[in-house]
Amino acid sequence: MEEAHHAPPLLEPMVLLAAAVLAVPLFKRLGLGSVLGYIAAGVAIGPFVLGLFATSGRVAGVAELGIVLLLFIIGLELNLRRLWALRRDIFGLGTAQMLVCGGLLSLGLAYGLGWSVPAALVAGLGLALSSTALVLPLLEDSGEVEAAHGRTAFAMLLLQDLAIVPLLALVAFLSPFAPEHEGSPWQAAALALGAVAAVVLAGRFLLNPFFGLLARSGAREIMTAAALLVVLGAAGLMAIAGLSMAMGAFLAGVLLAESNYRHELEADIEPFRGLLLGLFFLSVGMGLDLGVIAARWPVLLAGVVVLVVVKLLAVHALARLFGHPATVALRAGLLLAQGGEFGFVLYTAAAAAGVLSAEQASLLVALVTLSMATTPLLIRFGPAILRRCGQDIPDEDYAGADGAVLMIGFGRFGQLVAQVLLRQGVSLTLLDSDVRRIEEAARFGARVFYGDGTRLDVLRAAGAEKVRMILVCTHRPEATTRIVQVVREAFPELPCIARAYDRPHALQLLAAGADEVVRETLESALALGREALVGLGVPRDTAELVEQEIRRLDRERFKAQRLHGAVTPADLFAMHPEPLTPPRAKAKAPPAE
Repeated sequence: MEEAHHAPPLLEPMVLLAAAVLAVPLFKRLGLGSVLGYIAAGVAIGPFVLGLFATSGRVAGVAELGIVLLLFIIGLELNLRRLWALRRDIFGLGTAQMLVCGGLLSLGLAYGLGWSVPAALVAGLGLALSSTALVLPLLEDSGEVEAAHGRTAFAMLLLQDLAIVPLLALVAFLSPFAPEHEGSPWQAAALALGAVAAVVLAGRFLLNPFFGLLARSGAREIMTAAALLVVLGAAGLMAIAGLSMAMGAFLAGVLLAESNYRHELEADIEPFRGLLLGLFFLSVGMGLDLGVIAARWPVLLAGVVVLVVVKLLAVHALARLFGHPATVALRAGLLLAQGGEFGFVLYTAAAAAGVLSAEQASLLVALVTLSMATTPLLIRFGPAILRRCGQDIPDEDYAGADGAVLMIGFGRFGQLVAQVLLRQGVSLTLLDSDVRRIEEAARFGARVFYGDGTRLDVLRAAGAEKVRMILVCTHRPEATTRIVQVVREAFPELPCIARAYDRPHALQLLAAGADEVVRETLESALALGREALVGLGVPRDTAELVEQEIRRLDRERFKAQRLHGAVTPADLFAMHPEPLTPPRAKAKAPPAE
């Protein structure tokens, strides 16, 4: 928006929010995803359409914090042990993907378009990067972060985020200009290592006591301020050392992953992360130069196709080489086929250093942006692509789906539930979206239909309108909640019993319309406690009475929490486990009899 002193001070944020509020629900309704909605809104209000903003620079500076906060929350979900478990995919597969994709794309630019070797090398390696800010929200929305292809894609994204540091160093090395600052590479390396060490030591020895002190003050808003301070402090320290701000935030999150305050920190940061990440995609759309697209659209169109195809096939082939199943490899390829937001940083630095011309940089930024717009479409139509590529995704016809009970989810939990019902002669229609699980069940003579239980058309095809009951036994809480919501909206009179991950999730499911919920660990925990008492010498009758008493107390508390309406997200995050029986200061084992 043109700078003008008479413009109302809140006009700019109002325009940004209005554009997002109008575009995102529309694109979600069309099944194109929120990311495309934000990008389209940015194009509309940017300098090339309505002209409400003259440049995206001011917005992009703030929006970059969305990526920083996203990486912090990712770090909170991990810990050093999980990172070590992913080391082969991070450093092996991730490095191979960068080298292979970067090499192929660099060769194409050098020989196909006649670019100089330095320009082609920087451009190709930049195009090998994928969008963390785009892929991870898509995985979160679909509940597939912990799926095999989600973990594989995340490992490669993490390596790419770390690679931006050596790539920026490569730009400085290839620059024809004399360096503007003095100082040896050893000094720069020492500064970077010092910054990393400072973040690690602070996270290891200071953050837990720091948050504990603030928690005892009882001021919740101070905890939120402290969480933002930690994230921005770690990111700023890394930026001073010449490293990626996102890397600093990620490292801080990993160090707090085992903290007692992890869930509270995540709840405090989440609203800021979502809003700023949306602002980032708005800035991407605002920075899309429609003049460059109009002038070079044949080259850009061909470039997007080549980029997506090369990265998809390369990721698929490398993932297969590293031992991943074909379906996982191709799904990871679909997720990582676009360019990434760190490409914007790299190409801006390369243009300033004289490695790329201004026209080349603009062309590459437009190419990356357009490729990012293809990803939600690839994910949406992924199953059809998988089928056409010969992957094992069934084209289900639901012939014979006439059971009295529809069970959604046939994992370990669902298989045990099915045994109880089948023993009593209850006919079942089994629905699952895991192809390998369906194949395994078929080897034992069980007919499991392939389908996504969150889709109403799949439920109708599976006979949901004719069954006497629906059982939701899926293992991902987000998917379970979504299925219950769909069932209750479409079949309000149909009994629905759902598997709950924990107490907050059980309250959420009841609020969503489930008739009954079963917490997946409650019965096994009570049974283990009963057997522990018996093993300590308590008579079995007494142990069973204790078990029933704990069950009664838990049931009463659950009923009270439900009546008090503790089902909003803020309430659920604020819930802390409290003992039904206060522990004694010096508890002793019961005497053996």
